[in-house]
Amino acid sequence: MKFAILFGGASYEHEISIVSAIALKSLLKTQPTFIFLNAEGEFYHIPADRMKSDHFGNGEYQKDEKLSLAKGGFEKRGLLKSRRLEGFDTVINLVHGAEGEDGTIAALLDFYGIAYIGPGKEASVLSFNKWFTKLYAAGLGIETVAYQLLGIDQKRELEFDFPVIVKPLRLGSSIGVSVVKKREDLDYALDVAFEFDDTVLIEPFIEGIEEYNVAGCRTESGWRIGTVEAPAKSEYLDFDQKYLDFSRTESVRAAEIPDELEKELIEAFKSVYGALFEGALIRCDFFVKEGKILLNEINPIPGSMANYLFDDFESVLEDLAASLPKKRTITPDYAYINRVRSAKGPKTGSGR
Repeated sequence: MKFAILFGGASYEHEISIVSAIALKSLLKTQPTFIFLNAEGEFYHIPADRMKSDHFGNGEYQKDEKLSLAKGGFEKRGLLKSRRLEGFDTVINLVHGAEGEDGTIAALLDFYGIAYIGPGKEASVLSFNKWFTKLYAAGLGIETVAYQLLGIDQKRELEFDFPVIVKPLRLGSSIGVSVVKKREDLDYALDVAFEFDDTVLIEPFIEGIEEYNVAGCRTESGWRIGTVEAPAKSEYLDFDQKYLDFSRTESVRAAEIPDELEKELIEAFKSVYGALFEGALIRCDFFVKEGKILLNEINPIPGSMANYLFDDFESVLEDLAASLPKKRTITPDYAYINRVRSAKGPKTGSGR
């Protein structure tokens, strides 16, 4: 199986996507094809030897070959003819944040009939919006932390006692997230969050909570679940910690938890994944408080595809690529139009 990695995009997580793509370069035995989407919506074919951070930071990528979407793939268009970009069977959607995780890329690839690993349109919408995620979890019978939505034009009154955590509603990588411990710090935290979204989600900050990450996917050969991880302890994983996390390629040690809890976390993950996330490799972040499991968030395109949680990451991708959901083919037969035309009868001249 040969892959193309699609990365970049117009979002606050643009650079994180580049870091993820560079991290994956060394992981796959068969060198992938790299397709960069810049902030202006232009696609570029990036040679593997130019997959370095400064190639994008200084704009050198603009000297690489430009690509256009075409039915079934990407093309290099010339003055007289176009050439199909060869060398891959499946695209890995590695565009973090807006466009990649809000359903835009999924819709685009679906429209052009391009096979891809990543969340579909509906899965993207439900996981990108933190409120929708909570509603989805509630429908599955999975608990989440209590929350309050606050719009940019609403009165800044809280339903919870301090401390609270403030999050932009549609953003990842802990960008714009703050822990607020006293009232006098609230306005600043809200101002920061409103720089990124016009709605924020506010949750009570829960002390003494345990955090666990579970990543995986369902394939035709069964579930492929990675190591259950307990991330480094801190108040919360801030942007710097998550940014560095996106470049991880080394394996992790399993969380030291009872077998029963591990089983419950994996079962909760499978419920979240369900049929909605078929074709994607996702990571769910859970809280555990006094034995109760709470879903914190769904990462539909985790940093570096959460490769560090799997012993044989490439085989997981190959297994998933061979198990992508089948798209229905609809061929109009125009029977209705023909019936309408027949019912009207033959046209006749008006005559005089």
